[in-house]
Amino acid sequence: MGLGEVFVSEVLGTGMLTLLGVGVVANVLLGRTKGRGVGASWLLITFGWGLAVMAGVFVAYKSGAHLNPAVTFGIMASGADTYGGQANVDVDFGSTVVYLGGEFLGAFIGAVVAWLAYRNHYDDPDAAAGLKLATFSTGPEIRNYTWNVITEVIGTFVLVFVILSWAPGEAPSELGPLPVALLVVGIGASLGGPTGYAINPARDLGPRIAHFLVPIKGKGGSDWAYSWVPIVGPLIGGVAAGLLSQATF
Repeated sequence: MGLGEVFVSEVLGTGMLTLLGVGVVANVLLGRTKGRGVGASWLLITFGWGLAVMAGVFVAYKSGAHLNPAVTFGIMASGADTYGGQANVDVDFGSTVVYLGGEFLGAFIGAVVAWLAYRNHYDDPDAAAGLKLATFSTGPEIRNYTWNVITEVIGTFVLVFVILSWAPGEAPSELGPLPVALLVVGIGASLGGPTGYAINPARDLGPRIAHFLVPIKGKGGSDWAYSWVPIVGPLIGGVAAGLLSQATF
Protein backbone atom coordinates (compact mmCIF):
# COMPACT_ATOMS: atom_id res chain seq x y z
CA MET A 1 0.00 0.00 0.00
CA GLY A 2 1.51 3.32 -1.09
CA LEU A 3 1.47 6.63 0.70
CA GLY A 4 -1.18 7.93 -1.69
CA GLU A 5 -3.55 5.19 -0.57
CA VAL A 6 -2.66 5.93 3.06
CA PHE A 7 -3.58 9.57 2.47
CA VAL A 8 -6.95 8.70 0.93
CA SER A 9 -7.70 6.21 3.71
CA GLU A 10 -7.04 8.80 6.42
CA VAL A 11 -9.03 11.47 4.58
CA LEU A 12 -12.05 9.18 4.30
CA GLY A 13 -11.80 7.81 7.83
CA THR A 14 -11.29 11.17 9.52
CA GLY A 15 -13.97 12.68 7.30
CA MET A 16 -16.45 10.03 8.45
CA LEU A 17 -15.46 10.68 12.07
CA THR A 18 -16.08 14.43 11.88
CA LEU A 19 -19.22 14.09 9.75
CA LEU A 20 -20.87 11.97 12.43
CA GLY A 21 -19.25 13.79 15.35
CA VAL A 22 -20.18 17.29 14.23
CA GLY A 23 -23.56 15.89 13.21
CA VAL A 24 -24.45 14.54 16.65
CA VAL A 25 -23.55 17.83 18.33
CA ALA A 26 -25.60 19.73 15.74
CA ASN A 27 -28.53 17.40 16.35
CA VAL A 28 -28.42 18.16 20.08
CA LEU A 29 -27.58 21.88 20.08
CA LEU A 30 -29.22 23.42 17.03
CA GLY A 31 -32.86 24.45 17.00
CA ARG A 32 -35.76 22.45 15.60
CA THR A 33 -33.91 19.16 15.15
CA LYS A 34 -35.20 15.74 16.15
CA GLY A 35 -32.48 15.50 18.80
CA ARG A 36 -33.06 18.87 20.42
CA GLY A 37 -34.12 18.65 24.05
CA VAL A 38 -34.14 14.86 24.30
CA GLY A 39 -32.79 14.87 27.84
CA ALA A 40 -29.37 13.32 28.35
CA SER A 41 -27.75 15.48 25.70
CA TRP A 42 -24.16 15.15 26.95
CA LEU A 43 -24.39 11.36 26.99
CA LEU A 44 -25.88 11.42 23.50
CA ILE A 45 -22.95 13.52 22.33
CA THR A 46 -20.36 11.26 23.96
CA PHE A 47 -21.91 8.12 22.52
CA GLY A 48 -22.31 9.82 19.16
CA TRP A 49 -18.63 10.73 19.07
CA GLY A 50 -17.68 7.22 20.14
CA LEU A 51 -19.70 5.72 17.31
CA ALA A 52 -18.20 8.31 14.96
CA VAL A 53 -14.74 7.06 15.90
CA MET A 54 -15.87 3.47 15.37
CA ALA A 55 -17.12 4.30 11.87
CA GLY A 56 -13.90 6.15 11.07
CA VAL A 57 -11.77 3.20 12.21
CA PHE A 58 -13.77 0.84 9.98
CA VAL A 59 -13.36 3.13 6.97
CA ALA A 60 -9.63 3.75 7.44
CA TYR A 61 -8.54 0.26 8.55
CA LYS A 62 -6.09 -0.09 5.64
CA SER A 63 -3.94 2.81 6.86
CA GLY A 64 -4.23 1.80 10.52
CA ALA A 65 -6.98 4.36 11.18
CA HIS A 66 -4.98 6.94 13.09
CA LEU A 67 -7.63 9.65 12.45
CA ASN A 68 -5.79 11.83 14.95
CA PRO A 69 -2.37 13.53 14.89
CA ALA A 70 -1.98 12.75 18.59
CA VAL A 71 -2.25 9.04 17.79
CA THR A 72 0.25 9.41 14.94
CA PHE A 73 2.75 11.21 17.17
CA GLY A 74 2.07 8.80 20.02
CA ILE A 75 2.90 5.78 17.84
CA MET A 76 6.03 7.56 16.63
CA ALA A 77 7.09 8.39 20.21
CA SER A 78 6.50 4.79 21.26
CA GLY A 79 9.46 3.73 19.15
CA ALA A 80 7.40 1.76 16.63
CA ASP A 81 9.06 0.99 13.30
CA THR A 82 5.87 1.16 11.24
CA TYR A 83 2.51 2.93 11.49
CA GLY A 84 0.45 -0.27 11.35
CA GLY A 85 -2.52 -1.25 9.26
CA GLN A 86 -2.29 -2.89 5.86
CA ALA A 87 -0.10 0.00 4.75
CA ASN A 88 2.66 -1.02 7.16
CA VAL A 89 4.66 2.07 6.13
CA ASP A 90 7.84 3.02 7.92
CA VAL A 91 7.73 5.71 10.59
CA ASP A 92 9.61 8.58 8.95
CA PHE A 93 9.13 12.23 8.07
CA GLY A 94 7.38 11.62 4.74
CA SER A 95 4.86 9.10 6.02
CA THR A 96 4.13 11.26 9.07
CA VAL A 97 3.32 14.24 6.85
CA VAL A 98 1.01 12.06 4.75
CA TYR A 99 -0.90 10.88 7.83
CA LEU A 100 -1.20 14.41 9.22
CA GLY A 101 -2.33 15.84 5.88
CA GLY A 102 -5.01 13.20 5.48
CA GLU A 103 -6.27 13.71 9.02
CA PHE A 104 -6.60 17.49 8.79
CA LEU A 105 -8.12 17.49 5.29
CA GLY A 106 -10.56 14.74 6.21
CA ALA A 107 -11.65 16.57 9.34
CA PHE A 108 -12.35 19.71 7.31
CA ILE A 109 -14.33 17.86 4.63
CA GLY A 110 -16.39 15.92 7.16
CA ALA A 111 -17.38 19.12 8.95
CA VAL A 112 -18.43 20.75 5.68
CA VAL A 113 -20.64 17.77 4.82
CA ALA A 114 -22.21 17.88 8.30
CA TRP A 115 -22.96 21.56 7.74
CA LEU A 116 -24.68 20.70 4.46
CA ALA A 117 -26.83 18.13 6.24
CA TYR A 118 -27.94 20.73 8.81
CA ARG A 119 -27.83 23.79 6.55
CA ASN A 120 -31.34 25.05 7.38
CA HIS A 121 -30.77 24.62 11.11
CA TYR A 122 -27.49 26.53 11.04
CA ASP A 123 -29.26 29.43 9.33
CA ASP A 124 -32.07 29.44 11.89
CA PRO A 125 -32.00 32.97 13.39
CA ASP A 126 -33.00 31.60 16.79
CA ALA A 127 -29.84 29.48 17.06
CA ALA A 128 -27.14 31.23 19.11
CA ALA A 129 -23.78 31.89 17.49
CA GLY A 130 -21.96 30.15 20.33
CA LEU A 131 -23.96 26.97 19.83
CA LYS A 132 -23.24 27.00 16.11
CA LEU A 133 -19.51 27.18 16.80
CA ALA A 134 -19.81 24.47 19.47
CA THR A 135 -21.05 22.01 16.86
CA PHE A 136 -17.80 22.44 14.92
CA SER A 137 -15.11 22.86 17.56
CA THR A 138 -14.47 22.65 21.27
CA GLY A 139 -14.37 25.41 23.85
CA PRO A 140 -13.81 25.65 27.60
CA GLU A 141 -16.54 26.07 30.17
CA ILE A 142 -14.04 28.04 32.28
CA ARG A 143 -11.44 29.79 30.14
CA ASN A 144 -8.04 29.30 31.72
CA TYR A 145 -5.57 28.42 29.00
CA THR A 146 -3.04 26.72 31.27
CA TRP A 147 -5.60 24.41 32.85
CA ASN A 148 -7.45 23.93 29.58
CA VAL A 149 -4.21 22.63 28.07
CA ILE A 150 -3.67 20.36 31.06
CA THR A 151 -7.17 18.92 30.67
CA GLU A 152 -6.51 18.16 27.00
CA VAL A 153 -3.12 16.65 27.84
CA ILE A 154 -4.73 14.31 30.38
CA GLY A 155 -7.60 13.24 28.12
CA THR A 156 -5.35 12.58 25.15
CA PHE A 157 -2.79 10.80 27.29
CA VAL A 158 -5.51 8.38 28.38
CA LEU A 159 -6.59 7.83 24.77
CA VAL A 160 -3.14 7.10 23.36
CA PHE A 161 -1.72 5.29 26.41
CA VAL A 162 -4.64 2.87 26.56
CA ILE A 163 -4.41 2.25 22.81
CA LEU A 164 -0.70 1.47 23.13
CA SER A 165 -1.31 -0.69 26.19
CA TRP A 166 -3.65 -2.88 24.16
CA ALA A 167 -1.21 -3.30 21.30
CA PRO A 168 2.19 -1.64 21.77
CA GLY A 169 3.28 0.13 18.61
CA GLU A 170 0.08 -0.73 16.75
CA ALA A 171 -2.56 1.55 15.22
CA PRO A 172 -6.22 1.63 16.38
CA SER A 173 -7.39 -0.62 13.55
CA GLU A 174 -5.46 -3.53 15.08
CA LEU A 175 -7.45 -3.18 18.29
CA GLY A 176 -10.93 -3.37 16.81
CA PRO A 177 -13.25 -0.39 16.28
CA LEU A 178 -15.58 -1.06 19.23
CA PRO A 179 -12.96 -0.93 22.02
CA VAL A 180 -11.59 2.35 20.65
CA ALA A 181 -15.13 3.74 20.42
CA LEU A 182 -15.91 2.80 24.03
CA LEU A 183 -12.63 4.34 25.16
CA VAL A 184 -13.62 7.64 23.53
CA VAL A 185 -17.05 7.46 25.19
CA GLY A 186 -15.38 6.89 28.55
CA ILE A 187 -13.03 9.83 28.10
CA GLY A 188 -15.90 12.09 27.15
CA ALA A 189 -18.05 11.01 30.07
CA SER A 190 -15.24 11.32 32.63
CA LEU A 191 -12.91 14.06 31.36
CA GLY A 192 -14.92 15.95 28.75
CA GLY A 193 -16.60 18.48 31.03
CA PRO A 194 -13.96 21.24 31.24
CA THR A 195 -13.07 21.63 27.54
CA GLY A 196 -15.33 19.37 25.50
CA TYR A 197 -12.49 16.84 25.06
CA ALA A 198 -11.01 17.61 21.66
CA ILE A 199 -8.25 15.00 22.26
CA ASN A 200 -7.53 15.35 18.54
CA PRO A 201 -5.97 18.41 16.86
CA ALA A 202 -7.46 17.56 13.45
CA ARG A 203 -10.94 17.04 14.87
CA ASP A 204 -10.88 20.57 16.26
CA LEU A 205 -8.88 22.62 13.75
CA GLY A 206 -10.40 21.16 10.58
CA PRO A 207 -14.00 21.89 11.64
CA ARG A 208 -12.98 25.27 13.07
CA ILE A 209 -11.61 26.26 9.67
CA ALA A 210 -14.83 24.96 8.11
CA HIS A 211 -16.85 27.14 10.50
CA PHE A 212 -14.74 30.12 9.46
CA LEU A 213 -15.21 29.49 5.73
CA VAL A 214 -18.76 28.23 5.20
CA PRO A 215 -21.60 30.76 4.93
CA ILE A 216 -23.69 30.54 8.11
CA LYS A 217 -26.07 33.32 9.06
CA GLY A 218 -25.17 34.91 12.37
CA LYS A 219 -22.36 32.48 13.07
CA GLY A 220 -20.11 34.91 14.94
CA GLY A 221 -16.38 34.38 15.38
CA SER A 222 -14.44 31.10 15.31
CA ASP A 223 -12.63 31.73 18.64
CA TRP A 224 -9.13 31.63 17.19
CA ALA A 225 -7.75 32.81 20.54
CA TYR A 226 -8.55 29.35 21.94
CA SER A 227 -7.74 27.31 18.83
CA TRP A 228 -4.15 26.52 19.85
CA VAL A 229 -5.23 24.73 23.04
CA PRO A 230 -6.84 21.68 21.34
CA ILE A 231 -3.74 21.42 19.16
CA VAL A 232 -0.96 21.78 21.72
CA GLY A 233 -2.63 19.86 24.56
CA PRO A 234 -3.42 16.70 22.57
CA LEU A 235 0.01 16.63 20.92
CA ILE A 236 1.73 16.83 24.31
CA GLY A 237 -0.55 14.13 25.71
CA GLY A 238 -0.02 11.83 22.73
CA VAL A 239 3.77 12.15 22.79
CA ALA A 240 3.88 11.69 26.58
CA ALA A 241 1.82 8.51 26.26
CA GLY A 242 4.10 7.18 23.55
CA LEU A 243 7.25 7.88 25.53
CA LEU A 244 5.89 6.33 28.73
CA SER A 245 4.74 3.26 26.82
CA GLN A 246 8.37 2.51 25.93
CA ALA A 247 9.17 2.07 29.61
CA THR A 248 5.92 0.31 30.50
CA PHE A 249 4.95 -2.17 27.79
